[in-house]
Amino acid sequence: MLHNTQKIDSFDHADAGQMNVYLNYYKDNEMSDGDNPPIGLILCGSKGETLAKYATSGMDNQLFVSKYLVRLPEKRALEEFIKRELEDK
Repeated sequence: MLHNTQKIDSFDHADAGQMNVYLNYYKDNEMSDGDNPPIGLILCGSKGETLAKYATSGMDNQLFVSKYLVRLPEKRALEEFIKRELEDK
């Protein structure tokens, strides 16, 4: 299960705590035998690398914080990115 939270604001340490609550609840109450552990992804308008690192380190769950764009790049830039990703695999 992937729990995804999106917010326009910048990342705050409370976001990591809230996500950790969601993941732990899911692990204890919703998972079935054979399920993979849940993963949390927090998408923010901006993030401070240091704050994100210390807010999420040491947590049992896989929890990731990522910056996202509010507007997609040009079609050509997306095509080039996808092409590079496919070549790297």
